[in-house]
Amino acid sequence: MGRKWNNIKEKKASKDANTSRIYARFGREIYVVAKQGEPDPESNRALKVVLERAKTYNVPKAIIDRALEKAKGNSDETYDELRYEGFGPNGSMIIVDALTNNVNRTASEVRAAFSKNGGSLGVSGSVSYMFDSTAVIGLVGKSADDVLEILMEADVDARDILEEDEAVIVYAEPDQFHAVQEAFKNAGVTDFTVAELTMLPQNYVTIPEDSQAQFEKLIDVLEDLEDVQQVYHNVDSEE
Repeated sequence: MGRKWNNIKEKKASKDANTSRIYARFGREIYVVAKQGEPDPESNRALKVVLERAKTYNVPKAIIDRALEKAKGNSDETYDELRYEGFGPNGSMIIVDALTNNVNRTASEVRAAFSKNGGSLGVSGSVSYMFDSTAVIGLVGKSADDVLEILMEADVDARDILEEDEAVIVYAEPDQFHAVQEAFKNAGVTDFTVAELTMLPQNYVTIPEDSQAQFEKLIDVLEDLEDVQQVYHNVDSEE
């Protein structure tokens, strides 16, 4: 069970080390979600979720405001939400989510990233059935028993509540993301170590040492693509 948070934490740390990239991606996502509904988080639940996630990555207010103003304006820039599924070395499974204003460019770049780094693209559904869409909320200063009591009092369900690395991690259905956070905020918790909507693999695999460098390069190349928002995989990062 502990693999879940460790993999998410490593992914977050990696993204934190590339602040300009993560800021740009949040700016794009905020614009798209705000454009799809209202540019007001109080009336646009999806936007509120994105802004809560952005907060845990310390995305500057200026970037958020710029994206919201762009959505409020007359910009006709449109993005397609795409998901690619594929396989890496030793049968590892990878999901790539993208937001793009040029579908052909993105498809070509993702395909090339896989083919040049020991991977292959699969068809839709070939990988995602082995992953579960999950809301992940982490906090400190409370015990697992405290968290369970808070959620029970708020009548909010969770898949799992784990204590790891001095934090309590809550795993819940994606549509419970907002409800979990609201329950904690009503209990006086306002800072979260992680607030993510992610894809968690049902099972993890270990990459042999002689294939690890190739796998890591494939993931790095995919994450470096301008149109890619998220990359998920089922490789266990623990030694």
